[in-house]
Amino acid sequence: MQNRRAAMTDNLEIASAIRTLTTETNGLQALAEALENGLGEAFVRAVDTISQIGGRVIVTGIGKSGHIGSKIAATFASTGTPAFFVHPAEANHGDLGMIARDDAVIAMSWSGESAELKGFLAYTGRISIPLIAMTANPASTLGRESDICLELPRVQEACPHDLAPTTSTMMQLALGDALAIALLEGRGFSPSDFRVLHPGGSLGASLTHVSEIMHSGDELPLVAAHAPMDETVSRMSQKGFGCVGVIDEAGDLVGVVTDGDLRRNITRNMMTLVAADVMTRTPKTVSPETLANKAMAILNERAITTLIVTVDQKPVGIVHLHDLLRIGVA
Repeated sequence: MQNRRAAMTDNLEIASAIRTLTTETNGLQALAEALENGLGEAFVRAVDTISQIGGRVIVTGIGKSGHIGSKIAATFASTGTPAFFVHPAEANHGDLGMIARDDAVIAMSWSGESAELKGFLAYTGRISIPLIAMTANPASTLGRESDICLELPRVQEACPHDLAPTTSTMMQLALGDALAIALLEGRGFSPSDFRVLHPGGSLGASLTHVSEIMHSGDELPLVAAHAPMDETVSRMSQKGFGCVGVIDEAGDLVGVVTDGDLRRNITRNMMTLVAADVMTRTPKTVSPETLANKAMAILNERAITTLIVTVDQKPVGIVHLHDLLRIGVA
């Protein structure tokens, strides 16, 4: 009986979760449809305005809108658009001084009538700072006083009482992300730029270039194609990568000899063979500019542990699985 009751409870909770997700998905769909209509024009103006300022984007909002605004500001900043969040209550007690004439303000309020935003409205109007409103009520004080009004479609909240901000905050967050990505794409923000702003953790590690972690020079295990097997095995053992690159007379990489190649040829008289007799031809290589996460993906896909780094077919380095794990690429 207890198991049956537990199953019924689980079913009710899952049904509730699905209703919430469906309602919020409907809200995002309504937002996408709005962008194809009147909201799209205002969105383009907002992107153009932000891209032309010489300062920063100041995001503000109170309550749940404030929490979402803080995240939007962080997303802007991490994707190349300098931004920070200013709490409207603190702004009314001196923090308005953080806003300069070459900044732009994004003010968020579902109703558009949040009393705490009045200081922002007066200040931006007085010194002609561009004000972008994000609200569901363009006829509100915020909507009327703004230079650009991003009107959010009115939709049902996921809350069964249609009270707790859920779908509405999801749309605010999504529209903020859309602004950030449009600005990112407009300025050609690259993975290298992204890494500068994200030097720590697995994200920073994944944006490391292979050239920064590869072994080169005397550490690079190489033998000539005609090298006898005793020399080939000795070089493999000395360098400790479990493989050795094979080069032709021009110095181009023509193959690689791995532990697996040795095992596959164990029944042959190895002392009569040369490196070219047992090597794997046309091995998988990467360039020095390859990102670490791409190198890891290749290793996983090929079920191998090393990659030789080449420039114009000439080996310049080698990167091992352990090098990638060491810097935090997962």
